[in-house]
Parts: sequence; structure tokens; C-alpha cells
Amino acid sequence: MPARSPLVVFVSAMRCRRWNAPSLYLAVVLITGAGFTSAADASSWFDRQGPTPAAHQAFELLASAAADGLEPSDYGVEALRASLAGPGDGPEMTAEGAASLHAMLHTALRRYVSDLRYGRVDPQQLGARYSPIGSAPAPDALLHSAMADDQMPDLARRAAPRSADYERLRQALAAYRAVAGHPAWQQELPPLPSGKLAPGQAYSGVSRLTARLIVLADLPVGTLPPPRYEGSLVDGIKSFQERHGLTPDGVIGKETFEQLKVSPGARVGQLELALERLRWTPLQRQGRIIVVNVPEFMLHTYQMNDKGSDPGPVMRVIVGNARKTRTPLFDAEMRFVEFSPYWNVPPSISRGETLPRLRSDPGYFERQGFELVTSDGRVLGSLPEGGLDALAQGRMRIRQKPGARNALGDIKFVFPNTDNIYLHHTPTAQLFKRDRRDFSHGCIRVEAPADLAEFVLAGEPEWTRQRIIQAMKRGKSATLRLKEEIPVVIAYRTATVRDGRVHFFPDIYGLDRALRDALQQRSATLRGKPFNTLSNDLKSVH
Repeated sequence: MPARSPLVVFVSAMRCRRWNAPSLYLAVVLITGAGFTSAADASSWFDRQGPTPAAHQAFELLASAAADGLEPSDYGVEALRASLAGPGDGPEMTAEGAASLHAMLHTALRRYVSDLRYGRVDPQQLGARYSPIGSAPAPDALLHSAMADDQMPDLARRAAPRSADYERLRQALAAYRAVAGHPAWQQELPPLPSGKLAPGQAYSGVSRLTARLIVLADLPVGTLPPPRYEGSLVDGIKSFQERHGLTPDGVIGKETFEQLKVSPGARVGQLELALERLRWTPLQRQGRIIVVNVPEFMLHTYQMNDKGSDPGPVMRVIVGNARKTRTPLFDAEMRFVEFSPYWNVPPSISRGETLPRLRSDPGYFERQGFELVTSDGRVLGSLPEGGLDALAQGRMRIRQKPGARNALGDIKFVFPNTDNIYLHHTPTAQLFKRDRRDFSHGCIRVEAPADLAEFVLAGEPEWTRQRIIQAMKRGKSATLRLKEEIPVVIAYRTATVRDGRVHFFPDIYGLDRALRDALQQRSATLRGKPFNTLSNDLKSVH
């Protein structure tokens, strides 16, 4: 006969309630003697009648784990439910059994609290280099505090990130889960005439399209399908496009049509992944913070305080190319601002792009404002004989002078990191008009550099906007060390909530798929792991 899950055993004990004082006393001795927890904690779970209301509340908490995008089966919830539906008789619980069950309950709760606090997957395993969360209370401390305060139902909110972004994502998850099986997606949308649909055209799918947009809140409830694609239906499509990172022109082309096919159930998965990633970078530190969300192609700024966060400037960005030069995910501290910066051309770009161009077009050197820098630091303003060979051999490097053609534009924001990634202005502003903006070699170009500089220098009143712009246009390179370092987070969330509306973005780097696979593997591993000891499987990196 296969061994029953310890959670099934525990629930059976909860049902039978056949406890006696000596067994309970011995259980407390065994629990505390094993170093699991305190006698006070033991009495929080068990009394003379058996499991306490706090124990039942703990199981309710585990059963509702999906509200935070977690997997209830990771905590043995399915076994618990099956047991609760079974017969109510059972043997008397021994002291050793009570001690074991106490440890098992703590295992499930500690794993649950750890998952809420740190996430289920270590981001380092997926190539994201985020700093450990050091200032937050550890899972054991949170669990003990909730038990001591008789606030077990509030444990989830104590453990989860305390941010408005997180709570909004939770609410969005609940809303999309509620319509995950809606019949509006049971029938496919008819193909578009000539591959796209413009306002005023006839379309046999206006009824189905209207129904989907009503479910997604892009059209008011009660909106009637028009005879053709026109009027309020076009407005609904514009709303839908804006929420999915597409140009809101009302024309249904290939990209809009593909997004319209995605069911609310699939969006539930995106929201769950967004919650997981937000647990990796919970933005707990007070003060100013900068967050770049790569698939959104947007930069957000926040002023963090005791009550949450106040949003600051928001702007479009250009990130690393998905096929060749992806922007890495990490966090760092911004320490410097460089006005009218030099651009030291990275060796990879020099070898792969600049050198071939100069060999075919030597005049490109002067037109672009390049300089050569020798190994002893001498600067050459013209291209000498043999200079390209020296550059190819690494005996010289190439840089671009400040000016209108400089690839970094008028300002550079430096947060030292091993990938030499930074935020900067750009002379190619026309690219910000594109929906998809992954054109860079990895660094992040910002659309409104003066606005960002104002935010960064807000604690230095002598740096007015006028002075910032003057420094940007001076043409003479100058570096300013910030009086207060500012955290910068390079994040990756394909779902977010802005202005009360849920936004979704394409998984341009394929990282949602990788995270989903890692989470499924983790759950599969837990299902095959005996749930019979006090777990040491909390992630050591945290």
C-alpha cells in the first residue's frame, strides 16, 4: 500500500480529534527538543481538543495560494482536500505523531512564506542577476510573528511584496481567472479580409469581436455589434491595441489579430509570471528608484515611501536586440551622470561594424567624429596610416567625440555593472515611434533624458532643468557624481497594470517560456519529494 501524504495523515488527525493531555505534552517536548520551534508555537497549532483554529486558518491560507499566482499543490493542498472529504474516524494520535505533524505543517507554511517572500525560482538560475532581498523579515520570523499576534489570515500580506504594483497584479489575476473559460473564445474569429481590417469595412466576425472586447473591458457591457467594423467597435480595438503595446490606429493587422486570439486563460499565466518576477525585485527600499521593463519598452520612476510608491516620469526606451544583443536583467546603483559624453566604442562593435565600415569608407571616421586612442593614452584626431590595423590588433581603441552624431546623445546615466550597460540619450529619436523597440546593442536609450536627469538630480536643487539642458548641450564632457545613489532595476514583465487597466506585451526574449518551464519542473520535483521532514529546501541564496 503506498504511503499516505503526511498532509493527509494530518488532516485525518484533525478530523478525529482524539487527543489527550499527556500525548500533547509529550508532543511539545518532542517538538522543542528537536529544535523545530517553541512550546508556545506548538500550542498555537494544538490544544486538548486537537488542532486549533489557527491550524485550520493555516490550511485555508495554503488552499488560497493561487490568489498570488502560486501553485497550491506545492504545499500538499490537493491531498488535504481529498482527506477532508473522507470518513471522520481515525486512531488516537501519539506524541510522536503530533510532533511529526507539527513539523509537517511548518514545512508547508515555511515553503509558502518563502515563495511569497523570495519567489519560487531563484532568478540566478535563469540568468537574472538580482541582489538578494536582505532587509525583509525571514520566513521563520514572519511565521512566528503571525502566530504570536494571532494573525494567521494576514500572513500572506505580511510575506508578499508591499507594493501597489503587486496588489494591482493580484487583482488583475483574479479578474482574468474569473473569465478564463468564457465562451467568447470558444469560436475562432473569422479570417480578416485581405489580411487586415480597416474602419468602415464589412466583417463577418463583428459579433464575436464585440463579445471579446466586452469581456476584456475594452467595450462597455451592453454594447451592440455594429453592422460593419465601425463606431464604438473601432474605439474598443484602439483601447485593446493601446493595452497590448500596439499603435492604437484602429486598423486590425496581423499583430492585433494575433493578440485578439489569446484567451483570458493564457493571460492568467502571464500575470502569474509577472507576480513571480515582482517577488524577485520587490522595491522595498525607500527613496527614488528607476525600473526599466524590457518587453514593455518603457522606463518608470518611483519615489518609495512608507505608504508605497509615488510614480515619477515615465518614458519610452529602446532595448537590446532580441536576436543578437539582449539587454541583461540585473539591478545596480546609479552613481554618475555624464554630460556630453564620449562614446568608447566597445571592441565587439569596433570589430564587427566600425572597422569594416572604415575600411570601405575612410571618410566615415571624420564624419562621425571619431578619435583613436593609443595604448599610452595619446588621442589622434585623424586616421593615420596603419591605424586600422592597430585598431584591429587591439593596440588602439576608437571613441566618438561629444556632439550631434554621438551615439550616446547628450547624456549618459551610469550604474556600474559587469556588462557595461547604461542609460543614455540618442540622436536617432525617430525609433521611439516604433511599437517594438529592440534596436540597441544592449544599452538602454531613453526618449526624455532631461526629464530623467531632473528626477535623478531632484535631491540637488542647484541642478535646475535649465542647468541640466545647458550641460547637455555644452559639447564638453563632464562627469557628475550623485550625492545619493539610486537603484536601477532592469526587469522583465510581460503583464502590468497602469491607470487601472491591464497591459500585456510580447515575450520578445522568450523568457516567459523559460520561467514557466522552471516553475513546472519545480512543482514536479516537489510532487516526488516526501513531505515528511522539516524542510531545508528554502533557497539558500536568500
